[in-house]
Amino acid sequence: MGAIAAGIAMCGAAIGAGIGDGLIISKMLEGMARQPELSGTLRTNMFIGVALVEVMPILAFVVAFLVMNK
Repeated sequence: MGAIAAGIAMCGAAIGAGIGDGLIISKMLEGMARQPELSGTLRTNMFIGVALVEVMPILAFVVAFLVMNK
């Protein structure tokens, strides 16, 4: 049962992170196309946003291992 729960947790986290990364990057490219002079600021903010989105699968990975080993 723990392995199934861990798999579901990782699946949800991976899907959520993929969607979140895609939205962040697409909006950054859209903003760059509209105002190229702000590309440095937009890129910096995009990297911060992607890092925050990627925390979710890492935490889900840790929780999945905790659930599996319980």
